[in-house]
Amino acid sequence: MAFHGGASSSSFAPRWDYDVFLSFRGEDTLGGFTSYLYRALCKSGIWPFIDLELPRGEEISDEVIKAIERSMVLIIVFSENYAESKWCLDELAKIVECRENDQKVLLYPIFYNIDPSEVRNQKGNFGLALAKHEENFKNNMDKVQRWRESLSKAASTSGWHYKKGSSAKHQSEFIQQIVQYMTSSFVSRGMKSFVVQYPVGINSRVEAIKSLLDIELNEVRMVGIHGLAGVGKTTLAKAIYNIFAYSFDEISFLENVREKSRTKDGIIELQESLLFNVTRGRFVKVDNVLQGTKLIEDKLCHKRVFLVLDDVDNSGQVENLLGKCDWFASGSRVIISTRDRRVLTTLGDNPLIYEVKGLDQCESHELFSLHAFGRQKGRQKSNEEYSKLAEQIVCYANGLPLALVIMGSNLYGRTLREWECAIRRYKEIPDREIQKILKISFESLGKTEQEIFLDIACFLNGLDMDYVVNILEACNLYSSSSIQRLVDNCLITVDERGKLSMHGLVQQMGREIVRQESPGVPRKRSRICTLEDSFKVLTTTKGSNRIRGILLISPKPKTVTFHPKAFKIMENLKFLIVRNVHIDEGLNYLPKGLRLLDWPDFSFSLPSTFNPQHLVALNMPCSLIRLEKVLNQGFQLGRLKYMNFDYCKSITKLPKLCTPSLKRLSLSGCKNLVEVHPSIGSHDKLESWFLVDCEKLQTLPDCLMMKSLQYFSLRGCSRLEKFPDIQPGMESLRILSLSKSGIRELPSSIEYLTGLEILQLNFCENLRDLPYSIYKLQRLYILRASNCSKLKIDKGPPCNSVGSLSKCGFLSLEIF
Repeated sequence: MAFHGGASSSSFAPRWDYDVFLSFRGEDTLGGFTSYLYRALCKSGIWPFIDLELPRGEEISDEVIKAIERSMVLIIVFSENYAESKWCLDELAKIVECRENDQKVLLYPIFYNIDPSEVRNQKGNFGLALAKHEENFKNNMDKVQRWRESLSKAASTSGWHYKKGSSAKHQSEFIQQIVQYMTSSFVSRGMKSFVVQYPVGINSRVEAIKSLLDIELNEVRMVGIHGLAGVGKTTLAKAIYNIFAYSFDEISFLENVREKSRTKDGIIELQESLLFNVTRGRFVKVDNVLQGTKLIEDKLCHKRVFLVLDDVDNSGQVENLLGKCDWFASGSRVIISTRDRRVLTTLGDNPLIYEVKGLDQCESHELFSLHAFGRQKGRQKSNEEYSKLAEQIVCYANGLPLALVIMGSNLYGRTLREWECAIRRYKEIPDREIQKILKISFESLGKTEQEIFLDIACFLNGLDMDYVVNILEACNLYSSSSIQRLVDNCLITVDERGKLSMHGLVQQMGREIVRQESPGVPRKRSRICTLEDSFKVLTTTKGSNRIRGILLISPKPKTVTFHPKAFKIMENLKFLIVRNVHIDEGLNYLPKGLRLLDWPDFSFSLPSTFNPQHLVALNMPCSLIRLEKVLNQGFQLGRLKYMNFDYCKSITKLPKLCTPSLKRLSLSGCKNLVEVHPSIGSHDKLESWFLVDCEKLQTLPDCLMMKSLQYFSLRGCSRLEKFPDIQPGMESLRILSLSKSGIRELPSSIEYLTGLEILQLNFCENLRDLPYSIYKLQRLYILRASNCSKLKIDKGPPCNSVGSLSKCGFLSLEIF
């Protein structure tokens, strides 16, 4: 988001891109000392530039020159062969020049296995190297003289001396001494306020946020950092603050804004902290919130500021600190980190938001290993058994840094057996510390949103968004806006295909909340999600009206006996999902309040007493259900929207449906389905109809008038020879798949499918030609007709030969 503040300021360009520039002779130290120093600096949150991959020519590159000019501290690692490299000497000359031009720039030499006097006076190897350069540069002695002067000046500066013959332990301590000095130097000069201890995977994320901040622009920018609890928002904010803060007139980093804003006194303390930071340590007394907001505006409105508000969970907290955010001087930057996206969208149109994603597999392994193995990393990591267990934990954490750090720290120094026990425990009951942090987002939700979250965590994760919304709304949970709230709080995500998903640890957190309703007595909980607890409830009479849903999934096929009255006392049951579990006798009763019945491989008929008047989704693929019998039982199915009876061998006919609200009907793989009742052809709510691989299907309705149908698949219906006539009004159909069907011809009325975009006719071996009216389908852009041996197609008919045709031929046509 780009705000234009009222106060003016001169244009501002960033001064530093890097904290440290490292100049070194690669063949001397890159494989050892310099690499160790680089890693130690990174680990301490110091941002170094190191030239590892840039091509080396006769002159140093523009990129290296720019890096030197944009680095706050310049470190030269003088080693035995440093002066032999013209590249190194050019770097050195540029470094000394930058230091002389700007006293704010710090220069530190490190004398690695070399005496400082040899560098300062060009003796020993340094003297020999310079003598050779004088031979090679007889026509450019000024260059060599500049190198000599730069060596003398740099070597006369206070730095560090690592003497020959020192031990590896001494080298490690030597590097730590340098890093500690650098860290304290940054802090004392107001350059750094935070140390990012484990900056794993941080570089690319920092670069993305730097791009959003676009510091060179002379305008006000507010950037949001949004993501799940524990994903690293605060770490990123600190890293960005370290890079840019010292280049602004005034700076402030306010941590834990959510927690501190719980009371009026807490808000006032935050305001006083901000004022203390921007007045350079002078305490300003604030009597009330309104006064504090006004003081902050008055103090900062003419200054270019860099502010970070960390862990904000509502826009009121921003307003208490920054008012309406319309008073900043040009060039100011504000970063807000939050779990709730709505905080950011209230700050203006088209907000600039960086979505923090989890670590990838390699990054996750690195972060976990740093905490789990520490100094034992080398020994334990080579142990194959530890590596396999580490892999399990990395998969379980699914890229969440918080979980990797906590579990790694908990397992540090533990035996293999302790690791195995811990992993089993984590999978059953989440770590309390992880749970506590993730639960904060849940606790910020309203009652309805909490119920929806728990339903998704227990029963609906991984399903289509539209499907979930319809089921939840049938439970009197107005879910569209509530689901968006869950998305805004990073509790769920919805991908580009409309699939709803939840991080594994967030789902486990939700299920643990349910378990804690009654840890020892499953029947007193609102939802039953584990195999063991489901068996306890369903094989006895120990259910209750409290139970809202049951998820019964067995890893292996299992046959059980349900108690005849198990469901009788569960009148509030809304969700029943059973997978890989077979019952040895039919059911006598199912609650009439069910909204979702999902039971593949069901071996019996539904109870005659079942009244599914509230049912929204009925999924019973691979079952022995006879559909005509189900629908002839007089069931009231007015709310049913989804039916899935794929691969049901007992279905021979699709009878008349008393399902006026049906949106999706799937009968794919029903090998014995022969005919479809004519009334289905005029169903006006059906959107998707799947009859894939119904090999015996011969009869469809004579005509189709299905105004809502968007996707219709008859792929593999090899005995279906005639496609129905199409009535006007079927503009919604976008995809029609007839591949591998027995269709002999398409009706001329296909012209009424004015919204058709994709027509699939591959392997239609009986199809001879296409009706000329097909060229009226102006939205058709893919016609697939490969392996249609008898088919002849005119790819490009004359443009003016068919009515008002505005396009010639097809955009994509496959014929083989």
